[in-house]
Amino acid sequence: MDRYVLLVKAPRGYDITPIREELNEFLSRKHPELKVEAHRCIGLTVDIVILYNNGVVLIKRKHEPFKGHYALPGGFVEYGETVEEAAIREAKEETGLDVRLIRLVGVYSDPSRDPRGHTVTVAFLAVGTGELKAGNDAKEVHVVSIEEALTLPLAFDHEKILRDALSLR
Repeated sequence: MDRYVLLVKAPRGYDITPIREELNEFLSRKHPELKVEAHRCIGLTVDIVILYNNGVVLIKRKHEPFKGHYALPGGFVEYGETVEEAAIREAKEETGLDVRLIRLVGVYSDPSRDPRGHTVTVAFLAVGTGELKAGNDAKEVHVVSIEEALTLPLAFDHEKILRDALSLR
């Protein structure tokens, strides 16, 4: 059986029961071979601590949540993509850099780490090469010293990820 997800974004506490019933009723008439199930979803993301030019690469976020805040480059894993491939892609999209992943930093799964909902991230330590250029979800991209990076208020739980990554070097 193939599985597909129809993503319904609802405010916290919203009862989707009537929507599920409407979809089941519609499908039973039009496509009786299909079935609707409603499961709350966990998002899978990657975050990358990129060492570059004697510093750490941080972006300023272009969009909410944490619009205008410093953050590690990263984003959602796409269907059919490994987390390693996603990390390399997201680094390129947000910073313009090619990265070589050095090691896994950790998996961060606190259900409240992202205000958009339960999101689990796989974090990597990487070395970047190429020309730094903001793109995609990054309003700006900067290389900051490690010392400065550790003093900045970072989005999400990126301060913890950064500290964990730097302890592995």
